[in-house]
Amino acid sequence: MGKLVVLSLDGDSQQQGFQLRLEIAEEGSRATLEMTGYLPAASQLTTYLQYHWREKYRSLGSPARIQPGKIIYGGSINQQLKECRDSAHELGNILKRWLDSEQFRPIDKRLREELNPEETIRVLIRTENTQLQKLPWHLWDFFDRYPKAEVALSGTQFKRPHQLPTPTSKSKVRILAILGHSAGIDIKADRQLLENLPNAETVFLVEPKHHEINDQLWEQAWDIIFFAGHSETEGETGRIYINPTDSLTIDELWYALKKAVAQGLKLAIFNSCDGLGLARKLHDLQIPQMIIMRELVPDQVAQNFLKYFLKGFANGKSLYLAAREARERLQGLERQFPCASWLPVIYQNLAQEPPAWADLCQEQEKRKPKWPSFQRVLLSSIVVTSLVMVVRSLGLFQPWELQGFDQLMRLRPNEGPDPRLLLVTITEKDVQSQPKEERRAASLSDRSLAKLLAKLEQYQPSAIGLDIYRENPVAREYQDLATRMQTSDHLFAICHYGDPGVPPPPEVPEVRQGFNNVLLDPDDIIRRHLLAVGSPSPCQSYYSFNFQLATGYLADQAIQLEVTENYLKLGTTVFKTLEKDSGGYHNLKSGGHQILLNYRASDQIAETVSLGEVLRDDFNADLVRNRIVVIGTIAPSFNDDMWRTPYSGGQFSLKTMTGIEIQAHMISHILSAVLDNRPLIWWWSEPGEALWIWCWAVVGGMVAGNFNVLRPVLLGTGTALVVLYGSCWVLLIVTGGWVPLIPATIALVATSVVLYFGLQSDQSN
Repeated sequence: MGKLVVLSLDGDSQQQGFQLRLEIAEEGSRATLEMTGYLPAASQLTTYLQYHWREKYRSLGSPARIQPGKIIYGGSINQQLKECRDSAHELGNILKRWLDSEQFRPIDKRLREELNPEETIRVLIRTENTQLQKLPWHLWDFFDRYPKAEVALSGTQFKRPHQLPTPTSKSKVRILAILGHSAGIDIKADRQLLENLPNAETVFLVEPKHHEINDQLWEQAWDIIFFAGHSETEGETGRIYINPTDSLTIDELWYALKKAVAQGLKLAIFNSCDGLGLARKLHDLQIPQMIIMRELVPDQVAQNFLKYFLKGFANGKSLYLAAREARERLQGLERQFPCASWLPVIYQNLAQEPPAWADLCQEQEKRKPKWPSFQRVLLSSIVVTSLVMVVRSLGLFQPWELQGFDQLMRLRPNEGPDPRLLLVTITEKDVQSQPKEERRAASLSDRSLAKLLAKLEQYQPSAIGLDIYRENPVAREYQDLATRMQTSDHLFAICHYGDPGVPPPPEVPEVRQGFNNVLLDPDDIIRRHLLAVGSPSPCQSYYSFNFQLATGYLADQAIQLEVTENYLKLGTTVFKTLEKDSGGYHNLKSGGHQILLNYRASDQIAETVSLGEVLRDDFNADLVRNRIVVIGTIAPSFNDDMWRTPYSGGQFSLKTMTGIEIQAHMISHILSAVLDNRPLIWWWSEPGEALWIWCWAVVGGMVAGNFNVLRPVLLGTGTALVVLYGSCWVLLIVTGGWVPLIPATIALVATSVVLYFGLQSDQSN
């Protein structure tokens, strides 16, 4: 849908200047902006305007469509052509300076703020001042920036004409072509152009009598009236020469033309000279649109304009864009015919919208539907969705999808620390406080470990996890520690499978061992949780360290591990594994039993105490009772494992996490799913995701089709994106669903863009 700009001017150019009123509206709607302004008096402009047209332009003596004998010849033609071009250049400069005046700048600036260069724009200069109507308004630099804008003239008085219903069976444009007095001009070319128009039925009246024109206007309904021949303006009255002996004024055709308007006349084209007088008189009849020539028009210019205009208009371009294109093409004739592109101008009834050629044919398919056809939206959305799914299957969207997942994860509300966990950390201070010879290049000596375990076990923890590599056997002097590690049902230790791997402590039996391997995505972020794996050499356990601790805790609550349909099951919670294409992952190496890690939304996963605090009894013993206690090193000199997570940004500001924190999140993930019914992260099958993406593509198509104007389309698309983002966030936070955000965003925007520019192209054409 295009824009209508009405610039009303009232005043005079000699003393008062002009009061301005600017109105901007969507086509067919009321004005959305109104403002007033001022243009100063410009006596130099009007004086030079008269001088140019009378002294320089009319003196050329080009073969023109004016009454024979009225043209004055004289002087060197080349010199006169140059003088006319120079005069036109100077007139254009004077006009531009006037429109660049300080008083007019607020209007000019507001216009450019409100309008988009991609929109089709009708600019109506509304005035009764004859000098203003003769100005070449298209030289205003506004039209250079807005290639789909065209200027037209309009009077200050208007009303919508009463028109009788037209026959619904009409399928062709009905044209009445009056070929008047043709002495000295070639109107055969005009006739040939009209005869070759598509979907047109043309009746020709060649040098007719007055009564023949009168009868045709009364007895038939016409869409377009066309006149070619000689015409001129006498004072304020237009006169047309219909044959070698007769001429008519508009007054003499008043009632016949009034009848033609009532029967549906939409456009009058006067391909003849000096048509402003005709237009002003015909405007009183409320003819919807007229195309006239401002001044004497050379025969070749008139013929070329008609050819260019009718070709564009009949081929589907809007009336205004067809007129602009035809007018601009006349510039190619200006070496021989100066000011050729200044001559044609539209004279518009403000109450009417210009028709399209298809509207005149009364075709069923309208040029500007409010909603695009269902087939068009369906086709566009299916094509875009298919392309998105193909590109997605290649993994090209995976980095963006994973980043989108991270952002949604960070937006979840803070859940606070998990009350079932306690972290005992070995700090750098704790490391340095132990004799170096006792530590044997480790962060925790046998002596310190023995004291720590004895201290913790007296407070009855549910389980203790030792997240420290201890591949070497316990020293002989600490046999109590070795015995405790062998016999304690609540102590679990780590190993690391792979090449090279790290074996478990030799004192800990297989049933209480677990690997601490983590899975890194291509961007080195941990998003997946590995529960179990086959052949974990040199580890002896198939299960992860965190899974062993969680199942040990749950066993105390009579919840046992089961395997059902190759999935691990704890209570009613089934841990379904990631497959090759799951959520935003594509071509994933899906070895082992891996799931998506649903991090606990907290800047601290659990209460934390240091080794020194425990050994000094400087902590709350209730933090140990019935909890899982995880022991791990955070000393920089021993801790190489600093991991990036989805929370390595955003409100939590956790750039990295230590290994003990990662293990704690994984334990909390399992316990929360089993005991708190906290949802595991799930995803749809590929058909389900394709349906979701297609639905948002349809939304984008409907937004573009409904508005078809850039600013509302941008606003509507932005609103749809907010709704999409909110939907994805709600699904994740409430149900744990990871649904396609980035592909749906791309599909929505792409379909909106495709349909918007497609409809704009249709409108332009």
